[in-house]
Amino acid sequence: MRKPRKVSNSEATGRIVITGGRVVDPSSGHDGLADVLVEDGLMGGIGKPGDFDLEGASVIDAGGKIVSPGFVDMHVHLREPGQEHKETILTGCTAAVTGGVTSVACMANTNPVNDSGAVTRYILEKAAEARLANVFPIGALSVGLAGEKMAEFGEMREAGIVAVSDDGRPVMDSGLMRHALEYSKMFGLPVIAHEEDCGLCGDGVMNEGAVSVRLGLRGMPAAGESVMVARDIELARASGGRLHIAHVSCGEAVQMVRHAKKDGIRVTAEAAPHHFILDETAVEGYNTNAKMKPPLRSRADVEAVRQGLADGTIDAIATDHAPHHRDEKVMEFDSAAFGIVGLETMLPLSLALVSEGVISLARMIDAMSVAPARILGIERGTLQTGRPADVVVFDPDEEWICRAEALASKSQNTPFDRAKMKGRAVCTVVGGRIVSGDAA
Repeated sequence: MRKPRKVSNSEATGRIVITGGRVVDPSSGHDGLADVLVEDGLMGGIGKPGDFDLEGASVIDAGGKIVSPGFVDMHVHLREPGQEHKETILTGCTAAVTGGVTSVACMANTNPVNDSGAVTRYILEKAAEARLANVFPIGALSVGLAGEKMAEFGEMREAGIVAVSDDGRPVMDSGLMRHALEYSKMFGLPVIAHEEDCGLCGDGVMNEGAVSVRLGLRGMPAAGESVMVARDIELARASGGRLHIAHVSCGEAVQMVRHAKKDGIRVTAEAAPHHFILDETAVEGYNTNAKMKPPLRSRADVEAVRQGLADGTIDAIATDHAPHHRDEKVMEFDSAAFGIVGLETMLPLSLALVSEGVISLARMIDAMSVAPARILGIERGTLQTGRPADVVVFDPDEEWICRAEALASKSQNTPFDRAKMKGRAVCTVVGGRIVSGDAA
């Protein structure tokens, strides 16, 4: 076999054959050894080993590896425009494809806020210049994220948004949330809710409980999340709108979503890897890289989130990738920013659930590709013939050490610095182009 060669991010390839891998595509039910053909930016089919002619093709040897639809991260903060000291669309997309993420949906809390068609178009233009991951903007629910007046959904939808959300801030006005759920139906947009009752959570900085008491830190009770989940489920019931609950972190919220789905309410949910791997004890030592919102919860909450993923109550895995400059984290815990980066650690952290027998590999891939694409209504998350060729090849057994300084993201705020990881993307294809990794 020829020696692997590095492929330039700008190199376009008309024909790619991925050989010898275990192909797992939950959208079609395929799971087995196969070859995959990519032609002119589209999926050309899944065939038996040796079915496709290699002449003139870029060949990716996937022997011993997994081939799946590229991951779709439906909850990412790219920070541009306005906060380029934390992340840019280019650096965020580089982190994405490094982690096997071929599509990202970016939140609206930029500066200026993405509450207009003009900002939406700017984000898409910068993404086109980067030529890495697909970027799907999420528009603000309210003007300026102020929670007072509904933003122009139609204008933003025409410009290219795929959902609306004030993520980073809760929508405390029940009337506004109701109207958003009703109005969004006209444009086929899900409403993504950051569930936090400001009256209950106040100026809390971590989960309320024995650990917060011991550390002398102000706590945020799990009820601050669950009461808002209950409210929004009832509003979704009344309006018939599509509600998506972001970063579910507590057991009560998981149970409410489970019951709402049984009642036929149009509700979906996501969980972030840090909420199903870490618990509140990660804050010990006043570790600001473990400060996030919603906060890391109790071990019982972690287990509830895991069970929610296992039984399908929680549809998707999403990172809530929230880069911050070092200066915003290296300070006293009360004053440090909330949030962590996650695009490059989502795969190994999710594979941990597979190795522990919590979920199957196919379920993991579904939660990281098929489900988020379905929720957002985008044509991604599949290897079916004729669809956009977004593919990831990953080695589930590769062991590596996460080193914050080596991350492709512009920021390094991760609680997993120096942690042992197992599982890594080795080649990422976006729109039929190899944008990360090697071809043989």
